[in-house]
Amino acid sequence: MSPLSSKHLLEIEDFNHDDIELVLETARSFAEINERSIKKLPTLRGRTIINLFLEPSTRTRTSFEIASKRLSADAVNMAGSSSSTVKGESLKDTAQTLSAMSCDLAIIRHKFSGAPRILAENMDCHVINGGDGIHQHPTQTLLDLFTIRERFGSIKGKTVGIVGDILHSRVAGSLAPALNSLGARVVFIAPPTMLPARPDILGGEVVYSLDDIVSELDIVYLLRIQAERASKIGVPSLREYSNLYCMDARRAKKLSKNALIMHPGPMNRGVEISSDLADDPRTAVLDQVTSGVAVRMAIMYLMLGGDSNGATA
Repeated sequence: MSPLSSKHLLEIEDFNHDDIELVLETARSFAEINERSIKKLPTLRGRTIINLFLEPSTRTRTSFEIASKRLSADAVNMAGSSSSTVKGESLKDTAQTLSAMSCDLAIIRHKFSGAPRILAENMDCHVINGGDGIHQHPTQTLLDLFTIRERFGSIKGKTVGIVGDILHSRVAGSLAPALNSLGARVVFIAPPTMLPARPDILGGEVVYSLDDIVSELDIVYLLRIQAERASKIGVPSLREYSNLYCMDARRAKKLSKNALIMHPGPMNRGVEISSDLADDPRTAVLDQVTSGVAVRMAIMYLMLGGDSNGATA
């Protein structure tokens, strides 16, 4: 039986404070495993995990696949181009078909918000949201929390500036409420056209100028500008956005030497972050990627009945 309070992880609110603490503590033991020469555990041998990625993804899909294999699960990868959805099959029918094959866990990424819930309602197994539309990306949030805590020891009391397209960001949609619940101060930094109508519902203050707040930030979380949709997100030009919100060496001088710069990837160098700063020691982008494998191992392990001693199982 899973020690987590929720069968599924469809949005970050499915995990209460104790669940989040358990995931982060368990991930620490898996992070140590990932530094060994032999990184494989027999923990989930015989369990079947389906990665159903119906929207392009490199980091999240690969991270889940590696995490599954390091726990010795049988991982089955399905992309949109290879699933029957391209033939017109509904997501409900796909879910029921996969459920009939007796899998244990399904991870889904989809361009439409709410798709993971359709899967959960039509499958007997556990379901993890790997990112749905502009709704949420809860496992990204958990790996971000893990990265912050590993760097600072605690999240409580930290000021986190989330910079960019808050309105369309599933990363911000799950990260902001989680940071609030753990005692951090969240500041949304963006032009009005990139903010939701009620940013207070997500639990953040609003500041329109990065230059006005940057010196107060412990963590600068840069969101990817979806250049392919720039005409729809209220940005006159990427150059103008870069001038006002790009994290560059000039702005970085105002940060403390211990500040953390984060980005969920993929980065647009020269738009959200200057190329030289992307490689600065304060930038934790690769640490986030590393954390992702350990955190996803922990979530899958705990969902399928493990306890906090996952690395010794």
